[in-house]
Amino acid sequence: MSTVPSPLLGKVAVVTGASKGIGASIAKHLAAAGASVVVNYASSRAGADQVVSAILSVGGRAVAVQADVAKQADIERLFAETKAAFGQLDILVNNAGIYDGEPLGQITEESFHRHFNLNVLGLILTTQEALKSFGPEGGSIVNISSIVSTLSPATTAVYNATKAAVDNLTRTFAKELGARKIRVNAVNPGPIETEGTHSAGMVGPFQAFAAITPLGRIGQPDDIAPAVVFFASPASGWITGETLYVTGGLR
Repeated sequence: MSTVPSPLLGKVAVVTGASKGIGASIAKHLAAAGASVVVNYASSRAGADQVVSAILSVGGRAVAVQADVAKQADIERLFAETKAAFGQLDILVNNAGIYDGEPLGQITEESFHRHFNLNVLGLILTTQEALKSFGPEGGSIVNISSIVSTLSPATTAVYNATKAAVDNLTRTFAKELGARKIRVNAVNPGPIETEGTHSAGMVGPFQAFAAITPLGRIGQPDDIAPAVVFFASPASGWITGETLYVTGGLR
């Protein structure tokens, strides 16, 4: 790794929901940029261990920490273990989230609260706890939102609403935390092919987006991670409160 530019050398990052998909790619890219990475997972220990092994195999530093970031006690333990492992926090990537597509007539209280508890409240609680660990030099928070916050496709109303909330929280927190030198930005992916889209049977429907995407394809996790590294790095030092659409031109 010493031959690769390391804009994040000496920094410590927590990536929630990093055992697979976009989160796993973000963790690997942050490590390649020099950061020590806490690979958070809720249930997939094997996936998190694979991400950690991949980082260690090329000379990086990483640990896996289990925590359900919809639960306050788990969040507190996540950052306690981060401090124990690496002693500091400089970067938080709020990536953990869930997605279920439901038409209006099938939305339930349980589904609504399950989405908002993780995608919105979980992000708020994780950010609150992270603030206790950021030092006087500040840091960077990157929220993973989605193109659906503005594209608003049918049959995904609750999920769309959670991501619209993430965009709003990003702007609000940027204004609240600027005085502490903590920057807050969002990356809004378009349709991305991941393990989750395969298991949910969404790859076929997602492929339909390729025909209307200027760059002619759906995205991959490695298309998203470099944008996160940019927001985490000094290169974006005067950028906060922004949402960056990484969608192949689809809007």
